[in-house]
Amino acid sequence: MKWEPRTLSANLSLQARQRGAQQALVTQDASTSWRDLEAQAIRVAKALLAHGVRRGDFVGLLCGNDEHWVASFYGAALIGAVTVPVNTRFKAAEIEYCLRQSDVRLLILADRFLKIDFMAFLREVEPAVDQALPGQALPLLDNVVVIGEDVPHAGLDWFAFLDAGAAVSDDVLAEAMRCVTPFDLLLIQFTSGTTAHPKGVMLTHDNMLRNATAVGRRLGIEASDRYFNCRPFFHVAGSTLSLLCALCAGACIVTLPTFEPGAALTMLADERCTFISGNDTIFQMLMAHASFDRTRLHLRGGWAAAGPDTMRRIIDEMGIDKICWAYGLSEASPNVAINDWRDEESLRVGGFASPHDGVAVRIVDEASGHPCAAGEVGEIQVRGWGVMKGYYKQAEANARVFTADDWLRTGDLGALRADGRLRLVGRLKDVFRVGGENVAPAEVEQVLLSHPAVATAQVVGVPDARLGEVPAAFVTLKPGQTLDAEALLAWSKPRMANFRIPRYAQVVTDFERIGMTASGKVQKNKLREHAIALFQLSGKP
Repeated sequence: MKWEPRTLSANLSLQARQRGAQQALVTQDASTSWRDLEAQAIRVAKALLAHGVRRGDFVGLLCGNDEHWVASFYGAALIGAVTVPVNTRFKAAEIEYCLRQSDVRLLILADRFLKIDFMAFLREVEPAVDQALPGQALPLLDNVVVIGEDVPHAGLDWFAFLDAGAAVSDDVLAEAMRCVTPFDLLLIQFTSGTTAHPKGVMLTHDNMLRNATAVGRRLGIEASDRYFNCRPFFHVAGSTLSLLCALCAGACIVTLPTFEPGAALTMLADERCTFISGNDTIFQMLMAHASFDRTRLHLRGGWAAAGPDTMRRIIDEMGIDKICWAYGLSEASPNVAINDWRDEESLRVGGFASPHDGVAVRIVDEASGHPCAAGEVGEIQVRGWGVMKGYYKQAEANARVFTADDWLRTGDLGALRADGRLRLVGRLKDVFRVGGENVAPAEVEQVLLSHPAVATAQVVGVPDARLGEVPAAFVTLKPGQTLDAEALLAWSKPRMANFRIPRYAQVVTDFERIGMTASGKVQKNKLREHAIALFQLSGKP
């Protein structure tokens, strides 16, 4: 079927017209029809206009998976504003970087979430929120909208924010919506990389909606389906591959504020969900939970980013006969390759999937830079409609991630079969994945280096049975300083997101005996082997 570029607003309007009172969204606290979801998005859009937000402006969004997140995302999209999802596991310094780097003009946030005091973080980041905005730390932040009761002097509560939109006419809104094109930015997705800070991936309406539509067709999602989302909406696996997949298919999205296996199993059963998706950790946690009961599930399909053993268990133990294997990355909107639900089971279990039509994949030998033959392992590189516009305000990172002939370097290792199916082998980058979260060693190292006693820091991912991998840290100390591993780990906990906190640590005199290159760089592969032996780990997750 030929693709016609479209905006999010066109998709939402179509579903509201065609499906009206049918359920579009089920959260922990609300059930919303397509008609009401469009109405909520319109209220947010008018409120944003009333507060000076225009096409191309950046709107930060910091809350759990709920009706506020969806209405805010959709409302911003209606007028061409760009949503900047903020990871709810970020600490104050990480939130500050995200808001400052992406030039956020208006921030919508929950005052508290999962016992995390986001308002305390924001006050730490920008004290002016209790006097008048903008302040000095975030000079572009004009407005803060709070979902909850802890509203600062310079902020607005959610209802006052919405009420302000009543002054904006339907004609003004319609004119703002007419200016939005499918190739405008829809979202800035912060993703971890090899630099010290996350990078803001620029994705358009066309990038994300086309990806969501293509994935939905491969999975066989229909309007009658109920799609349970396990992933946070601040990830493209949650926004594109769950929320927008459901939007494009007209299916109902069912979600919890955050993933917890017991609550997820209850909701899967109570809401009679038919689709699910996630990484291997999510599925392993569901199957291992004490309340797991296959007879209560109604699942028929979905996707998993998982190895063959887990794919096999998903079919045999969860009964999801049509589960598909998927590969992607944020920079590609995110999905690059995914099975068709009608593929033979061996292909889906084994992780052999075809790229989408119009998305090209090549495998390149890292050493020579030459394309690999069929079956040979090399770096996966991608080109086509799903590839991002680039990293926001990071020219050097853009120069590194794109080849001279304009292919996206994924940093992942894979191979292409003669029939064009892709197989993922591993990660070329140092980045490792902790329970579905990408962690760049440099992000953790930078925090550790801020400790007054630490001279150098090196971080690697080591195997973990539950999370796949976890960080292990090695540090050297400044002359005359003393510090033990337990104290370093305790110091780290309040200073970075949970998934970035090292689980293991050791103070070393130097890295020479572990392994360094001629240019003075620590050989991370040797450091990882050393960590596995030192901490008596199995070597496999």
